[in-house]
Amino acid sequence: MFCCAGEEHGIEKKFPDDEVDLSALEQVLKEYRGVPGSLITVLQKVQDIYGYLPRKALYHIAREIGVKPAKVFGVATFYAQFRLKPIGKHLIMVCHGTACHVNGAELITSALCDELKIKDGETTADGLFTLQNVACLGCCSLAPVMMIDGEAYGKLTPDKARDVIRDIYKRETGK
Repeated sequence: MFCCAGEEHGIEKKFPDDEVDLSALEQVLKEYRGVPGSLITVLQKVQDIYGYLPRKALYHIAREIGVKPAKVFGVATFYAQFRLKPIGKHLIMVCHGTACHVNGAELITSALCDELKIKDGETTADGLFTLQNVACLGCCSLAPVMMIDGEAYGKLTPDKARDVIRDIYKRETGK
């Protein structure tokens, strides 16, 4: 639908093909069907269900709430809060705000990339971790800081950041 024969456009990379159970959306759609201005709320609730916004779900939302798919995709791609690909079990957000930047956020990110063998925005092959650099976590007094699953880890050094990841990995795998 978005692609001409033989051409690849960015939309396919942002929205991978996926199979999802759309019945999980019915309660959300029932609650917000016909409620003006509810698209962002619907997308937030859908992301809570799947952990991201599957392409198939976005088309379904458009159909069910009576808006054009372009509007749904436009909102989903405009706001940074929305994820368009699945994430790992543990989301690692590394703050790159001013306080963290001047206190070594780049070193923390580099250490995590090295430890996890991924780049910013990627997920580890085992699906355990996704790394995401963010503008600010609001924990400036803890700079540099990262947040994993809502828990802040501050006053980080590259070694401390690696240790946190290793501890989580041990809990998850027993290794």
